[in-house]
Parts: sequence; structure tokens; C-alpha cells
Amino acid sequence: MIKQVIIGCLALFSLMGCKTDSKKIETEIDGPLTAVADQKASMDPQEYRVGSQVPKDLVCMVNDAYMGKAQIPVPVNGKTYYGCCQMCVKTLNTHLQAREGIDLYSKRPVDKTEAYIVLMNEEGQVAYFESKESYMNFKKQR
Repeated sequence: MIKQVIIGCLALFSLMGCKTDSKKIETEIDGPLTAVADQKASMDPQEYRVGSQVPKDLVCMVNDAYMGKAQIPVPVNGKTYYGCCQMCVKTLNTHLQAREGIDLYSKRPVDKTEAYIVLMNEEGQVAYFESKESYMNFKKQR
């Protein structure tokens, strides 16, 4: 009986990915553009600031978080997604909702591999937009 409970718990955790905090982080787009600490990628020396576009390969697409370093590439249906750990790799392979974001301006789904990805706050939360134009419209309406 205990063994079955443990196996059930492990299965549940594997579906959740490595995300530890499910609440949404408030965006800080209207605040000052401050450099994000330790946000230099090993292959890209550029510092990313709140409100700037970030490269897809530096984002954990399960946690919707800028990680500051290259992530694990996850090929799915001819497209490459990125995750930070093996649980995220499994989640990207098995759950469509992990591979799609919602454009905050148009409110339409957008494939994360095709999105314009923007750093939303100093904690590293990212948002996915259909295009730079969609992001600029979102920024104007705030």
C-alpha cells in the first residue's frame, strides 16, 4: 500500500515539471529598465533587461522563465523547445499546453518556438507574443 502511494506521488510530480511556484509573478514593464543580475548567457554576453526580447534557448518553456544560460533542447514535431531539467523535457514532450503560450495583447495561443519572448520582470518571468508589434501594442495599453 505505501509503495503504491509513493509511486503515485512520483508520477504526479513528474507531470508537474520542476516548477515550484505556480502563482503568476506580477510584471514590471512600466518600471525602470534595470539589468537582471547574473543574466549573461555563456554564448551571448549581452545583458537582458526587463522589457527586452530574450533568446528562446535561454528560456525554460515549462516554467516560462529566463534562465540566463543555454537550456536543454527538446525537439517535438520538427520544432525545438527548451527546458531546464529532465522533468521539463518530459513535460514538453507530452503536454501541448507546455509548448503554447498566450499572447498578452491578442489573447491568442502562440507556439513558444515561434513567439517573440520578452523578459517581464527581474525575477525572470517571460511572456510570449505573436510578434514585436503585438508586444509594443501590449506595452502601449498598459
